[in-house]
Amino acid sequence: MSTATRQRASIQRVRPSVLGGRYPAKAVIGRPVDVTADIVGDSHDLLAAVVQYQRDGGTGWQEAWLQLERNDRWEGSFTPAALGRVRFRVVAWVDHLSTWVRDTRTKTAAGMLEEVDLAVGAEIYARRAKRARDKDRERLRAVAAQLTDASLDAAARADRATSEDIAGLARRYDSRAHAVRSATYEVEIDRERAAFSTWYELFPRSASPDPERPGTLRDVIDRLDHVKGMGFDVVYLPPIHPIGVSHRKGRNNSVHAAPDDPGSPWAVGGPEGGHLDIHPELGTAADLRALVAACQDRGMELALDIAFQCSPDHPWVSEHPEWFKQRPDGSIQYAENPPKKYQDIYPIDFETPDADALWAALKGVFEHWIAEGVRIFRVDNPHTKSFAFWEWCLGELKAEHPGCIFLAEAFTRPKVMYELAMRGFNHSYTYFTWRRHKQEIEEYYTELFHTEVADFFRPNSWPNTPDILTDQLQHGGRAMYVQRLVLAATLTANYGMYGPAFELMWSANRPGAEEYLDNEKYEIKTWDADQQHWSLAEVIRLVNGIRHRHPALQQDRTLHFHEIKNDQLLAYSKTDRSGRDVVLIIVNLDPYNTHAGTTWLDLEALGLQPDTDHFELVDVFGGGTYHWHGPENFVQLDPHVAPAHIFEIRLPPRDERDHDPGV
Repeated sequence: MSTATRQRASIQRVRPSVLGGRYPAKAVIGRPVDVTADIVGDSHDLLAAVVQYQRDGGTGWQEAWLQLERNDRWEGSFTPAALGRVRFRVVAWVDHLSTWVRDTRTKTAAGMLEEVDLAVGAEIYARRAKRARDKDRERLRAVAAQLTDASLDAAARADRATSEDIAGLARRYDSRAHAVRSATYEVEIDRERAAFSTWYELFPRSASPDPERPGTLRDVIDRLDHVKGMGFDVVYLPPIHPIGVSHRKGRNNSVHAAPDDPGSPWAVGGPEGGHLDIHPELGTAADLRALVAACQDRGMELALDIAFQCSPDHPWVSEHPEWFKQRPDGSIQYAENPPKKYQDIYPIDFETPDADALWAALKGVFEHWIAEGVRIFRVDNPHTKSFAFWEWCLGELKAEHPGCIFLAEAFTRPKVMYELAMRGFNHSYTYFTWRRHKQEIEEYYTELFHTEVADFFRPNSWPNTPDILTDQLQHGGRAMYVQRLVLAATLTANYGMYGPAFELMWSANRPGAEEYLDNEKYEIKTWDADQQHWSLAEVIRLVNGIRHRHPALQQDRTLHFHEIKNDQLLAYSKTDRSGRDVVLIIVNLDPYNTHAGTTWLDLEALGLQPDTDHFELVDVFGGGTYHWHGPENFVQLDPHVAPAHIFEIRLPPRDERDHDPGV
């Protein structure tokens, strides 16, 4: 019979996996990759399972054991040691030895053990001995012989043969007959900064301390100590390329630019060059390399913006008109988002008949800046470009430069954002900016961290951007800024801000719009970050310092929401993988009024025994030490004093937790 098989296990729902293995999941070097699978077998026999893994293109499989946790869900992990892609699969089989050990112990305890039961065990050990070598072979042969030695006490023979020491040795030599293998899945292994990063965005042309001249890349170097002092590790610059003159936008996105208006950096390309060039007013390639080095000297990295669009003056427009969509009147289609028009930008046509050359040129843009020492890129509006292009381009770049990190700036529909992540982006902007109510925050981050989305999507939370100034920041005052800072910095391990504007709480808005008045996108600003007494710099420094000191806040998937009886109070915790670092955050979502409520904490999620009646918390944000009792505790937060608690949970020593649940 062609379909006959002696396989008796079934493996389903393996994770991490993305669309059944169509795309790689995401992981980080040195951090365990958690693997789960539903594994069932027929009858009452026990199963055994491992995860096998190897580097892409490697030979031979390493493996780690999976353990049965609950309801036929098996769990385990492996830790990748190199960047790049890793393949893994799950293997399961009937574990005859463990089945015999279980049944023998049960029969011995019930007084039902028979010689034939020991003879079955002897056969198992004898078969394992044949596959063993040297001392292991002799030990297993001795166990097999003793099991059939009727002159010895039967219970004693059974006890020795079922000991974990002997059974564990024998398990190494299981033939794994009739094993079942899952499909093979891939995981993209990134470096640590892909999992934990803190971004600060600034415009280099506004970095000058002198309002009489525009800033340069060298001026950015002079700002690095200030940025580093606040705890940021990624400095992100909007496009640094020449800016088009044709249809240049004026202040506040005016369609009529004054002679001294600098234009939008996202209108890439002018007489001085295009995507491979630096705006002459900003400096030279040598200046950029100096900035890259200066960041590295401070333990930071430079991130550049890649905006695949062109001003009408970009060299590509005349050299490769076929890369742009032609209208019936012979003109090139400019960007539109009706009723908005962007005459200063030409989108690229990915349906061009010259797609091979276009794709190569776009990939070449990344390669050019990688050669200048840049390894982190924020990509503008990637959802308006070809998905297939991103899968190819990012895949090629990561294979050649596995340390590169790509942030997708795609404020679009959730499944489009997910598609970009699956196609290769390491990070993505999120809807954090618009998630303000308790229920929607809990629902959104539960989806991101506790569904299959977590296998491939890494959120990067930003409270503001040059394009986005929400009404809550427009009107909420300092308390709202601090609230949103704490939420962004603690809900996700990656977060960022449009730096000077957030730091100085610049809230000038265009009436009826979620955007800045006198927007820096269209004009040069002079930020006095060192002098303004209302700056949030100290608060930002405090929050970022907490993030760096607490491994719990450098994780995403351990986020756990706790019940608190007030819709204006949000409570959640995070733990590190060891369970030793536990942080509990409680935030007042109302920037105007004091709110109080009673918690109902999940003590186990905090690393405490369910019947713990006393524990200590230290507020590393607002200050103070608290002694709480059980899950119910009173909380009150005045947003004008401190809109949040960031509690460090003081856990008892592990041996006390293990042996004295009442501590």
